[in-house]
Amino acid sequence: MINEKPPNSLPYQTIHRPKSNIILLCDHSSSYIPVKYSNLGLSKSLLNKHIAYDIGAYGLTHSMASLLGANAIFSYFSRLLIDPNRGIDDPTLIMKFADQHIIPGNRNIDKSEFNKRKRNFYVPYHNQIEIMINNIIQRGFVPVIISMHSFTRIFRNNIRPWEVSILWDRDNRVSEPLINLLENDNKYKIGDNEPYIGYLRGDTLNKHATTQGIPHALIEVRNDLINNHKKQNQIALYISEKLQKVLDINRSEINKIKKFGTKSI
Repeated sequence: MINEKPPNSLPYQTIHRPKSNIILLCDHSSSYIPVKYSNLGLSKSLLNKHIAYDIGAYGLTHSMASLLGANAIFSYFSRLLIDPNRGIDDPTLIMKFADQHIIPGNRNIDKSEFNKRKRNFYVPYHNQIEIMINNIIQRGFVPVIISMHSFTRIFRNNIRPWEVSILWDRDNRVSEPLINLLENDNKYKIGDNEPYIGYLRGDTLNKHATTQGIPHALIEVRNDLINNHKKQNQIALYISEKLQKVLDINRSEINKIKKFGTKSI
């Protein structure tokens, strides 16, 4: 978990692997909130929970980047400040109420503060993604974007049966063969667009991959399976092996810029 001040004062952290066309994204890797925001009026214990960031996602993504020799970009701010995985016009971009908790520091946010958070956190993160994508394309390669997230086992008193889930829109070049590999292995309970859907208008993959014809998938892992380094490394190895197999087998299709459209409205 990244909850301390960024070492370079940037709202993102990057791993550059110039020989790779894979980009791993971790939108919700951090619970960091600058001191001036006074934790948005929330307790420190609450900021250690899913409400503030995706537990285990940073370590999982970092381990996968090493195993795959991939590029990676991590957010370095809590989604409670502003959610990088939302469209700029999404009403949940800055949450006033989340996971049954009022967010005091967001209740009376005005246009000036909204624009400040957008300028200081949201825009630089997405600009960095664009830069990395363009660098790969300029080298003559097609990027593959994999977005890493985690979810809770229990939501509103309901147990979620899935352990690893693949979210996707209409572009099935990565998602469909990956789901098939994972299901056939029978190691984990696999979800298909569960517990969320993979076609939210304006979210990170919609913005940078779906609308641009770049092959992609979003991988959700239940956070109790990645809540320490050992577990993160174990699942990172498993998912990385499956993902690399998909990329190798489907190389001819994946190495194309191709727009499939979207289910989002």
